[in-house]
Amino acid sequence: MTERQILQNILNDYPDQVHDRYGWLRNRVMKSDFYSTALAIAVAILITSPIAFSQETLDQAQHRFYYDYTWEFDTLTLNDTREDLIILQVGQNISKSYSYYTFQSDSLRATPDGREVFRESLNRVLREQMARGERLNPPYYRRMGAMVYKNHPEGEMTITDAIGGSYYIYTDELHSQNWNITDSTKTILDYTCQMAVSDFRGRRWTAWFAPDIPISDGPWKFSGLPGLIMEAHDLKKHFHFTIVGIENVKDDPIVFSPVVIDSGLFGKHEETTRIAFLRGCFRYIHNLADITNAELGHDLFDVSTSRRQQRDFLERDYW
Repeated sequence: MTERQILQNILNDYPDQVHDRYGWLRNRVMKSDFYSTALAIAVAILITSPIAFSQETLDQAQHRFYYDYTWEFDTLTLNDTREDLIILQVGQNISKSYSYYTFQSDSLRATPDGREVFRESLNRVLREQMARGERLNPPYYRRMGAMVYKNHPEGEMTITDAIGGSYYIYTDELHSQNWNITDSTKTILDYTCQMAVSDFRGRRWTAWFAPDIPISDGPWKFSGLPGLIMEAHDLKKHFHFTIVGIENVKDDPIVFSPVVIDSGLFGKHEETTRIAFLRGCFRYIHNLADITNAELGHDLFDVSTSRRQQRDFLERDYW
């Protein structure tokens, strides 16, 4: 589906919240860009839900940057490229990097009719995709689970993420990449960008930063360069972030996102460490058949013949 089709689906899925009471959002579909419109719709859905919940405001964003994020789900066959949209909010003291689609999924679950909307949207979109012969791609699901809060607490990063239905929180080192700036340049979104490289936690990364945007930040955990990181990818391009939009904003709070279980039901992050979390992720995805059989109470999947996912993470230094 195109970006505008995705937007139209959001509008169709929330007729009460968007069409009747928030017609101005529908007008923005025709007059503004996809990213800011989609985010505005998701925010409106979340804050107008009858079941409200408190969110800690950490800072006020002054800028919002949008990144296309692609990654190879299976690094053995390289035939399953996944996509995401990463939003980077940057305030005076704190920034937050997160997946728009994960935010959208959590927002949907927070609404009273979220389950029904999800089921109806899923059935409709899957029927359309099957009719067109496309790979099935559900409309609402969590993608990158990591939410990265830089300089929170001061001088560190806080990361929240999930393994299956369990939610975790840990702190990490801020500006943890050791960049080597080169003389190579290229243009991205009309900005002259300079290349830098870094060996970071098991991968060699190439980043392109814009000195004319004096913000030492970037998507995910990337930071520490004399300018905004506009693009970053590993050596084999299994993981690739590319900036696609820049927006100066006002009245845009950077909030600490809660654990959304269901409408009116919220959980708590369990404290862990980065290494422990990554090891838990590894065990989970490489033993999914065993875990599913245990949860179902019978051997639905043959573990001896089940193909193990050839999948690794952005960080590979966990063993």
